[in-house]
Amino acid sequence: MALIIYVGLIMVSNSPLSDPHEFSYSTADFNKVVQLIYQRAGIRLNDSKQQMVYSRLARRLRALNMTSFSQYLTQLEKDADSEEWQQFTNSLTTNLTSFFRESYHFDMLAQQMKKSAAKPFRIWCSAASTGEEPYSLAMTAIEAYQSNHPNVEIVASDLDTQVLATGATGIYTLDKLEKLSMERKRAFFLKGKGSDSGKVRAKKILRELLEFQQINLLNDTWPLQGRFDAIFCRNVMIYFDRPTQKVILEKMGHLLKPEGHLYVGHSENLQFLSDYYASCGKTTYRLTEHAISQWGHR
Repeated sequence: MALIIYVGLIMVSNSPLSDPHEFSYSTADFNKVVQLIYQRAGIRLNDSKQQMVYSRLARRLRALNMTSFSQYLTQLEKDADSEEWQQFTNSLTTNLTSFFRESYHFDMLAQQMKKSAAKPFRIWCSAASTGEEPYSLAMTAIEAYQSNHPNVEIVASDLDTQVLATGATGIYTLDKLEKLSMERKRAFFLKGKGSDSGKVRAKKILRELLEFQQINLLNDTWPLQGRFDAIFCRNVMIYFDRPTQKVILEKMGHLLKPEGHLYVGHSENLQFLSDYYASCGKTTYRLTEHAISQWGHR
């Protein structure tokens, strides 16, 4: 997910925020945004995000020729099925990612693949953002199996439709590949020419391993079939409150194979769910026997 933003409660007020703005924007407007994005996507914003909310949603007001945040929010609430809800959500999600971020996880995944007899080996990247993480997973699979066509399936999902569209193209500026070795650049990317100079595109051998789709982790059901050998949900839980974390992680546990691994972010841990998850490496977890038995994995 896309990655998101942490939030807390603030005092209700109808007074305008202190800095001058192009559009009318009060603390009450900000509070309403906080309420709506939490209800819609589980994202929690604290009052330090007031200016960020203004700058990001101001683009939507301009696009819609509106003059105030209250007008925009009133219109948004009138139609629960409006396409503007997706624009609203996209505007308030943050997508921080890079190729092979927290690289130790990809080394661990490679070892997991080599030990596994699963065919296909199935991975869910639940916060795909602009695609750097799922493409890193695909590169890891090709290298681990020493094949350009490994028997691997990777579902790459996010809440934000705009970043998913970027990921699906596999097109990046050259600077995004700065930390990749020359060998990986040559093996997995094509340099653009002419009007595409300064850009690269992931080769077909990577793209064909990935399936991009939108998934809101807050939804009651997820459009996923079967269980996974690995689920990557890194640097996502820190943006949800504890009850929401518990619901999402328990649902992910149902989707893990008994020997599967859940990979989380460097600042996250699952100690509060120790009945269900046991550490098996650096911010990597497996299901406990209790979870396997209770959730009917065998």
